[in-house]
Amino acid sequence: MRNLSYTIITLGLLCMLSCQTSSEDNNDYNIEDDSSIPIYEAEEIKSETQRSWNAYKEYAWGYDVLLPLSKSGYNWYEESLGISPFDAYSTLAYMGMEEEIKEIEAYALSKDWNQDVYVQIFEVNIRILGGLLAMYDYSQNPEILEKAIEFGDRMLPAFDSPTGIPYHSVNLRTGATAGNHGEGKGEVVNVAQAATYLLEFGILSYYSKDPKYYQAAKKASKAVFDRKSDIGLPGDFINVETGEWTNSWSYLQAGMDSYYEYMFKSNYLFPDPEIQKMWEYSLDKINTYYAEDFEGKRFYACVNMHSGKIVKRSVSLYDAFFPAIQALHGDIENAEKNMATWDWIWDKFGLLPTRYLYEADSIEYANSELNPEIIESAYYLHEITGNEKYLRMIDKYWHDMKACCRNDVAFHAVEDVRNMKEKDYLATYFFAETLKYFYLAKVDDSIFQFKDFVFNTEAHPFRKSHFDRKKYKEYLGIE
Repeated sequence: MRNLSYTIITLGLLCMLSCQTSSEDNNDYNIEDDSSIPIYEAEEIKSETQRSWNAYKEYAWGYDVLLPLSKSGYNWYEESLGISPFDAYSTLAYMGMEEEIKEIEAYALSKDWNQDVYVQIFEVNIRILGGLLAMYDYSQNPEILEKAIEFGDRMLPAFDSPTGIPYHSVNLRTGATAGNHGEGKGEVVNVAQAATYLLEFGILSYYSKDPKYYQAAKKASKAVFDRKSDIGLPGDFINVETGEWTNSWSYLQAGMDSYYEYMFKSNYLFPDPEIQKMWEYSLDKINTYYAEDFEGKRFYACVNMHSGKIVKRSVSLYDAFFPAIQALHGDIENAEKNMATWDWIWDKFGLLPTRYLYEADSIEYANSELNPEIIESAYYLHEITGNEKYLRMIDKYWHDMKACCRNDVAFHAVEDVRNMKEKDYLATYFFAETLKYFYLAKVDDSIFQFKDFVFNTEAHPFRKSHFDRKKYKEYLGIE
């Protein structure tokens, strides 16, 4: 769930809080009236995935990202990492596209990671390492596992800091660290960049039978948790060398979201008493300080880490992942309240804006890159509760997204959800997450068994039955 706009989004939290209010609600659909919502089938998503993937192969193969309007490719760094294939693999695999996944497996095995390029640890962890591990989980090809181990080893130097929190970026060839765009050493990171590694590194430790990966991730997560404020909240930016907070805001938004997500998901897959205590403690603080019922709707605000006082009544589309976590945790009541709010925001605009100021009833950042989080949560809630209204929500999201953003080769992002102005970009997570959740929502257990999987934050799925409950403690070094 998450991209290079983390830095922009989080810095935007420093803007002044607007006090203007409005109650206008432009609902296009009534979820209780099924006849008002066009219903799609899984085969339509598979067809659109095939069409979009063919466009990537034709216009951007070898690049990180497809630019669908100009029919070209774009790279995140000085050298291409070819991120889209790693992100797309598991979606194509569970759609049964055997020819395409064999092509990606061959591509992955041909990649030379000895590149003189600084990569953001957070981003390559969830996309490339997560993608490689999901590729191995699906294919059981030992050569793919060796590739994942090599990539994990190239990431590890980033964790060699006085606190154990990783530096922002690492050079894949030399192991040297840097900040964004190669500037500085990368000493200051947001909390998501600091501690979103437990799941991938735990899986890598299990499959490699080497605890060093999980233990590095656990040290980083504990380093953040142990520096919480007197009321139990983390800040949003931290210095990896001194352990000092460089900003005192606390929230669920991009920059902190996956820190919480991975505490839960890691313990869900690999029960660890220490991580479980961290999660339960953190969830209590989220409910105590972030949660706010405002004008009849449930929101999760930005607060001061020391006082717990609200500093901004703001939500970002990334926060829409949280109903899924609440539902999987078993807190259905709060999950449904939270999901209802996100569906209401969607109805106002036809897509979620990147950030919405709910007290002012105004948009702060109007762009959308066809993010998956709201679809993810509706999918989880349908699978867990069986309530058909969540399927109707997903039908609506697909209808709206297709209407605004389908083009002659694939799909495109938008610069402003108020006028749906086109943006020449197709995020890699559109393949990894958005299309996957749309597809899985409409298939039965003969194709995908929701209860047997855990997804990383980039929606790479891992089959729980592949991990022996009698062996994981040894392989991860859990006491």
